[in-house]
Amino acid sequence: MLYLLQTTNLEKNLNSIEKLHEVWSVSRPTHLITFDQINFDDLVNSIISSGPFYYYIIDFFDLSLSNISSNIYNIHGLKPETVALNHILETIHPDDMEFVIKAEALITKFFQEIIGKDKILNYKMNYSFRSKGKNGEYMLLNHQALLLSLDEHGNSAKSLNIHTQIDHLSNHNTYKISLIGLNGEPSYMNLSLDDDGKNKIEFSKREIDIIRLISDGESNEQIGHKLAISPLTVKKHRSNILDKSECINTAQLIKNCMQQGII
Repeated sequence: MLYLLQTTNLEKNLNSIEKLHEVWSVSRPTHLITFDQINFDDLVNSIISSGPFYYYIIDFFDLSLSNISSNIYNIHGLKPETVALNHILETIHPDDMEFVIKAEALITKFFQEIIGKDKILNYKMNYSFRSKGKNGEYMLLNHQALLLSLDEHGNSAKSLNIHTQIDHLSNHNTYKISLIGLNGEPSYMNLSLDDDGKNKIEFSKREIDIIRLISDGESNEQIGHKLAISPLTVKKHRSNILDKSECINTAQLIKNCMQQGII
């Protein structure tokens, strides 16, 4: 019976992986794209939350991987020298695969209809899913994707993907999506498949800066000094942020923001 269940889950995941490939194929580049070499360790360390993590670069032209973090072995038991994209996708819990497929489709639609495809390089995409670890048990991972380059038609070419273990925050998947603005762009939190992303929470760059300083334990006075605004203005921002996020206190706010990759 256990063998039959495992076989059924594997077949279910393989079918779902094919659907995910179809979602990506809509905007797949027509040829390989090269880009300037950068220090990936510095880049990853600047955007990752606390917790064990690994990263890799995916080329959407042929779905090949490069710059694979050695920590993928510690988390999944997958060897960096031989791992392929499908090996990573096969670790996703069968019951979360449908969410991943729809999340990728919603992100594409959100950029096309709300933000604008021309701004996609200024965003980090986030959502979570359950994934099988090296020990055979499932854990909750936060998926972060940062596009590195596009082709001449604006199609996604290369993406830096980062998977962080967040079991210390929660073992319950929120099934929410967040888009974190870079270079002054606003951020969007709480995008849901149920409402097609319409009931989103939008944070300005200033609000995100304040959330991050709150998470560092800074007081209103310290935050005001760093941002060159009055403590009273900081207090108003904090109140507005809590109202927007529907959080009862800053502890809940920080936990939710960490789960959704905002901090």
